[in-house]
Amino acid sequence: MQLEHKFQVPAPIDTVWQAVLDPERVAPCMPGATLTSVEGDTFAGTVKVKLGPISLLYKGSGEFLEQDEAARKVVIKASGKDSRGNGTAAATVTVTLASVDDGTEGTVHTDLAITGRPAQFGRGLIAEVGGKILNAFSECLAAKLGTTPDASSAPAASSSSVPAEEAPGQSAAEKAEPPPAAEKPAAETPAAESAAAKPRLVEPQPTSEPIDLMEFAGASVAKRAAPVAAALLALIIFLIIRRRR
Repeated sequence: MQLEHKFQVPAPIDTVWQAVLDPERVAPCMPGATLTSVEGDTFAGTVKVKLGPISLLYKGSGEFLEQDEAARKVVIKASGKDSRGNGTAAATVTVTLASVDDGTEGTVHTDLAITGRPAQFGRGLIAEVGGKILNAFSECLAAKLGTTPDASSAPAASSSSVPAEEAPGQSAAEKAEPPPAAEKPAAETPAAESAAAKPRLVEPQPTSEPIDLMEFAGASVAKRAAPVAAALLALIIFLIIRRRR
C-alpha cells in the first residue's frame, strides 16, 4: 500500500533535519508511540492502538537505511507485531525536507503492509487517518522545536563572554597553564569512546495514551456508513409495512 502525505513545521530546515534523525525527540510526538531503546541507527519501541473497544499493542523495531544530508532525505524501515497475534505492520518510510516561506515542508512516502483488524479500514481511509496523525505529529514537533533556539542561544552567549573577561588580565605565565589541563581529557577519551559505543537504553518515558483510530476516522467512518445505515433503515420500514398488510 503506497501512501503519501505532507506536513509543515515553522522551523529552519537544519533544525527539523536534526530532529528527524533523533528518535528520542521524534517518538514522543507520534500518537501512541513509546521509544524503548536506541543503538546506532536502530531503535525499538511500542505503539498502542485502540479500535473502538479493542486495544492492540505493537512491539517492533526500526532502522535508518539512508541519511542523505545534501538532499535532506531519510529512509526508515520499521516493523512490528501485535502482542496478542492479531496482526502485523511493516513500513518503509521516506521523508524528504524542503525549505518554504513559513519554515520547512516534509514529504512522507510510505510503503505500508498491514494485516489483522486495522487492515479492515482500506487504503482510502488509512490514507485519511494517516494524514490526521501526521498533522498531530507536526504540531507537536513544531511546539518542541519552537523552544530549541532560546535554549541553545543561552549557553552560546555565556561561553562567548568568558574569553572576553580573561583576555585583558591574563599574563604570559597564566596563558601557559592551560596545556597540562588539556592533556587530561585526552587520557579520558578512550573511556568516553567505549561508553558511547555501548547500546544506549532510553530513560523510562511516561506511558503514552493509545492512538484511537476510530477517533481519528470518526467522521469518515460515519460518512461511509451512512449509505449502509440508510439502506438498512429502508429495509426495516419496508418489512414493517409488509407485515401490516
